[in-house]
Amino acid sequence: MQRRPTDRTAFPRSPAIIGLLLLAALWLAAAWSALPQPAVAQWGDSYDAPAADPYAAPPPRRRARGAYADEYGYGRAPARRAAPQQEAPRQFYWPWEDQPRAQPAPPPQPAPGYARPSRPRAPAAAPATAGRSDEERAARRRRPSPAPAVAQPKAKVPKAAPTTQIAVFGDSLAGYLAKGADDAFSDNAEVAVLDRSKADSGLVRKDLVDWAKTAEDFLKATPKVSYALMMIGLNDRQAIREGDQSVEALSDKWREIYAARVDEVAKVFAEHKVPLIWVGLPPVRSESLSRDFAAINDLVRERVQRAGQSYAEVWQGFVDDRNRFTASGPDVDGQEARLRTSDGIHFTAAGSRKVAHFADVELKRLMGEKGGLPSEQPAAAIAATPGEGGAGLGVDDTAAIDRKITAMLPSLPEPPGIPSLPVKPAAGPVVPLGRTETSPGGTLLTARPQEGDATGTRERSLQRGAAPLPQPGRADDFRWPPG
Repeated sequence: MQRRPTDRTAFPRSPAIIGLLLLAALWLAAAWSALPQPAVAQWGDSYDAPAADPYAAPPPRRRARGAYADEYGYGRAPARRAAPQQEAPRQFYWPWEDQPRAQPAPPPQPAPGYARPSRPRAPAAAPATAGRSDEERAARRRRPSPAPAVAQPKAKVPKAAPTTQIAVFGDSLAGYLAKGADDAFSDNAEVAVLDRSKADSGLVRKDLVDWAKTAEDFLKATPKVSYALMMIGLNDRQAIREGDQSVEALSDKWREIYAARVDEVAKVFAEHKVPLIWVGLPPVRSESLSRDFAAINDLVRERVQRAGQSYAEVWQGFVDDRNRFTASGPDVDGQEARLRTSDGIHFTAAGSRKVAHFADVELKRLMGEKGGLPSEQPAAAIAATPGEGGAGLGVDDTAAIDRKITAMLPSLPEPPGIPSLPVKPAAGPVVPLGRTETSPGGTLLTARPQEGDATGTRERSLQRGAAPLPQPGRADDFRWPPG
């Protein structure tokens, strides 16, 4: 069978013709996309507003089913006023046509019939200056604003010639003690506080400050010192050097040397007959440092009291109910205040006044033993002061009045006599420890007298080994029936 040759001239395939066909197809697609598209209802909703961006593709729409749209009305949109149709901008332009510039999208317009509700406004208040004259307004503008109320510090009384001088010695803690003591006696013109503290000092380093020699020189130069306060030990938690030897802190040898130096300082004030009040160290934030300070306080308290001087304990004033360090607490007025600074060692103004309160109690006790505070008058002088009428009572008259008042009081019954107790001898009879105590017959001293064995129970049980006869009703009575 002969194959028929293919006719290649039946359908022309010229490139020019193919290009014209493609160009025509593109023009038709551009013209079709430029035509306005009708609004199509979505499933359960309607959409007939133009897109915000005219050049953006329209959102996808979904046609409602006819059955549901007819029966339930899902596809039927509510009747609205038809918006004027605007011609959509062209999407395709020929190269020889002038293309218009892109215009910004118009703002969305509210739906027809929509009105923005207006918010009611409160009526404007009348100005505060209404009804005032120009002079009053000008005077009010010139009037300065009142300053905030600030608690006034306690007024200090000038101390020209104080009769009582209190010298404070020690390290940096003693400086805060001096400030608190000065504040405590600020209203007493007869008492002056002299601060002789040195921050970087202690009893361990004599090469920096030798406090026994320093106190000796000061008391010789200032013979009018009445009392002395000592607070030291903050820098003493270190080794003591004795020549070429270094003694470890808080060791037995260290305690012996430290106690001797405390005795030297106390001896200086005793020789000058100046009462000394040694103030103890307070707890600090560091627990290990607080434990060492407590050990130093125990050592110093024993040596100071042995020397006949006073010791003021301040530890309980700066701890909580669990005996732990606290930076805040009640001040001398009972109000909650911050007592310690941020370093957890030194004192604030309220803490300085509180630590001075413990020394102030001892000071007033010592002053009372000498006849009261310097600012107080003796009771005899007050009794002898003339009254308003010019007539006064003397000391003898006051004593006579006291005797008359005592005589007018009813006599109280005499208390019953205290019964006399027997006098206990200083020592008892002398008994040699190596002597053997025996009694006639060789029996024990504590043995009871022997009783007769009428039934022979001991002989039968201990010598012959026979069990004792059972007793009726006892646990070892196994007779049946029970008798």
